[in-house]
Amino acid sequence: MSSKEKPTLGGTRIKTRKRNIAAPLDPAAFSDAVVQIYLDNAGDLELIARCIESSDLNFSRYGDTFFEVVFRGTRTQPGTIKLDEGERHPYSIFDCEPSREVILPSVIYIQKLLRRRPFLIKSLENVMQKFLQSLELFEQDERKKLAIFTALAFSQKLSGLPPETVFQPLLKDNLIEKGLVLSFITDFFKEYLVDNSLDDLIAILKRAKIEDSLMGFFPSAKRTPEALSEHFTKEGLLLLVEYNDKKLFEVKLKEMKTAITNQISEAADVAEVIETVKQHVKDAKFPDIEVVRILWDVLMDAVQWSGKNQQQNANSALRQVKTWAALLSAFCTSGKLELELIYKVQVQCYEDAKLMKLFPEIIRSLYDQDVLAEDTILHWFRKGTISKGRQTFVKSLEPFVKWLEEAEEEE
Repeated sequence: MSSKEKPTLGGTRIKTRKRNIAAPLDPAAFSDAVVQIYLDNAGDLELIARCIESSDLNFSRYGDTFFEVVFRGTRTQPGTIKLDEGERHPYSIFDCEPSREVILPSVIYIQKLLRRRPFLIKSLENVMQKFLQSLELFEQDERKKLAIFTALAFSQKLSGLPPETVFQPLLKDNLIEKGLVLSFITDFFKEYLVDNSLDDLIAILKRAKIEDSLMGFFPSAKRTPEALSEHFTKEGLLLLVEYNDKKLFEVKLKEMKTAITNQISEAADVAEVIETVKQHVKDAKFPDIEVVRILWDVLMDAVQWSGKNQQQNANSALRQVKTWAALLSAFCTSGKLELELIYKVQVQCYEDAKLMKLFPEIIRSLYDQDVLAEDTILHWFRKGTISKGRQTFVKSLEPFVKWLEEAEEEE
């Protein structure tokens, strides 16, 4: 190497990757900026929305802070709902009157913002969850405002707001035992049902997986059907009382059906099954007609049907009727209930192809086993009101009816 040449290092030159250095988080400055927009526009939500739209504020980073300012007038301290020091505006949702007329404009305002910035829905969800799980730290009127806002948010179908996560905090035992959840959910129900149907409400509760949990909103000491009925009746929510009664009825009906099914599968004594049914009827106050329908369903469900062998199906069905005739007879105690049983047989034979041709044989068997009286069968034949398959079944039953009429004339 020449004495004039400078020494160099051999090998490959490695380029150093430049790292993106994140700007320091400063939610306080963001909060103050949003508060100033509110103050500059004296709480006019239309003007505020325009200013926010034209601003260069970093909503993707400070979305939670933004909604804290919307709800509380300023940001809250990390991990709490306690207000932080700093600028505050008096036009927040929690500062307004607890009425739908006053809170609705804020819901519509948020809806417009979410259409432009749909990513903010997650921040709204976070803030609502934070407030709902801290209900005990708010005053009663603040909880009512939050309930009204929540109801209006779902009523207005606020973009993408998920009921399943919003309502999750309401399942906390400590909030339920203090009666805070019941108070909140009652205000929510009353407000939501102003503009929406019960079916709409149930759809939301189903998405939140709490449609069967109305009783669960009550403190444990008041968790009874009577307390629920009294509370919602007093609050003018009779639709919810009726809905809950229906749900309880379905649950108890299912319990009875399961109990009878188990006893039949175990070939229990008929007298034992009758007692089981009577006990369930007494406890749940089931209508007699419903009992007759359930008994027939259970008996037919318990039959081991053959796929294609029609004669085997006929034998199985008739054997089941004969075996459990005493069970049916114990609860078909009037002409009206006997007629209901015929209607039940008629509809099932019409809807189930394998039973279509068995209608006259089943009716004859029920007559032979003293479950159906002659007068009831003749009444159905002459004046039956259910149309499903009636023309076909009347024709197929004609020989038996003719026999009954001839026997009656002979007597």
